[in-house]
Amino acid sequence: MRRNIIKILIFSTLGFLLTINTVNAKAVQEGLEIGEKAPDFKLNTLEGETLQLSDFRGKRVMLNFWATWCPPCRQEMPDMQRFYQENEPVILSVNLTDTEINTNQVERFMQELELTFPVLLDKEAEVSNLYRLQPIPMTYMIDAEGIIQFKSFGALTYDQMVRQFEQME
Repeated sequence: MRRNIIKILIFSTLGFLLTINTVNAKAVQEGLEIGEKAPDFKLNTLEGETLQLSDFRGKRVMLNFWATWCPPCRQEMPDMQRFYQENEPVILSVNLTDTEINTNQVERFMQELELTFPVLLDKEAEVSNLYRLQPIPMTYMIDAEGIIQFKSFGALTYDQMVRQFEQME
């Protein structure tokens, strides 16, 4: 009798955990959808300035989430810098600071790769949770009305950035 109760508890627990993982996996895959209004947020930059997504209403925005320890993030940064210099877009580059050792690591990363676009620090994972992030890098292209027009999991090339940004005109 006791063995049957233990077996039932074990199988019930396993079933529950599998169900939760399936639901979480589906949510991660979906993230925010194209056509949705981009949730507003406010974060401080590496320099201490406060920026809010809604401050850029009326402009197209490239919203990118990344971390210094992420190889694909490092891979796309030179292309993002080139895109920033040659096209002068609004780039909100959100560092997942809660996953970093400290902000000095972010500063060194920016200096090492000679990156000049603004970096916002998501110290409490508020924005990454709001945007339901899991894989990084992740990029959203947001139109002048604040609507998500494109999303990408993984590193983007310069040409992809230009193409997606131009499609929002």
